[in-house]
Amino acid sequence: MVLEKGLIMRSTGSWYEVRDKDAHIWQCRLKGKFKSLGLKVTNPLAVGDYVRFEIEDNDQNFGIIHEILQRDNYVIRSSVHKTAHAHLLAANVDQAILIATLVFPRTSLGFIDRFLVAIESFRIPGVLVFNKQDLINEEMKEFQSELMSLYESLGYTCITTTAINSEGLIPFVALLEGKVSLLSGHSGVGKSTLVNAIAPDLDIKTQEVSSFANKGVHTTTFAEMFELGPGTFIIDSPGIKELGLADMKPEEISHYFPEMRNLLNKCRFNNCKHINEPGCSVKDAVENGRIAFSRYESYLSMVGGGDNRK
Repeated sequence: MVLEKGLIMRSTGSWYEVRDKDAHIWQCRLKGKFKSLGLKVTNPLAVGDYVRFEIEDNDQNFGIIHEILQRDNYVIRSSVHKTAHAHLLAANVDQAILIATLVFPRTSLGFIDRFLVAIESFRIPGVLVFNKQDLINEEMKEFQSELMSLYESLGYTCITTTAINSEGLIPFVALLEGKVSLLSGHSGVGKSTLVNAIAPDLDIKTQEVSSFANKGVHTTTFAEMFELGPGTFIIDSPGIKELGLADMKPEEISHYFPEMRNLLNKCRFNNCKHINEPGCSVKDAVENGRIAFSRYESYLSMVGGGDNRK
């Protein structure tokens, strides 16, 4: 039996599109018993995974996946439907890009912070793209500027874009160059429109935001990887309504806030939860303005399990 190495380009739940070394696409299914690298997940394979597969039918481009290769990293969230399970969004990414909008629909700061904590846990660089600049007024732009300054001070790249008039598309393309990038965000934030603006040949389906609920309508059903150029790939993930943290204990969460990480050994107690303990360096930093209150609120919600997922 000869096994080929391939890259998962698209997942539809039971079938996977696998790209071989010659860029040929095979329609593959999983071999009966499959080891999912020890994770309790709803989907054993993610777009971006490397696998070994056997060619089953050369004429029909069918194959069978026998093995998943070790991942460099992955992005995961709690499953919406299956308790105690997680859902893999992507694997082996160089950066994770969150497309955010301050209006129509609004991306909450809690959602932004959950996304950043999720990728920090695997040291994946994060990028925030504030889209739909044409819809925000001067007051909102001032607020957005303050937000960008905050997140840039924490080490995250931030840019602004407007797909309909090409604003910010050049720096957006530059960010993607030579990398595997996960694109994520709520439905309706303009992910697909942005991708179509820089790669019109892909012709990704888009749909208007519902004015009734001010929420996006899901247009991407399954995660899919696209090649924009040699060595440049994007993974377009389905719109996320909420982002529950998976595989993470409450006591670990502060390690994934860069502004807290440097203070953790300065608390009076080694097991400080940074909530109401005396001598807490994190709480002192919040009171002194060295840690943004919005970030601390997000932290408290994550530790306490509050509904700050949306």
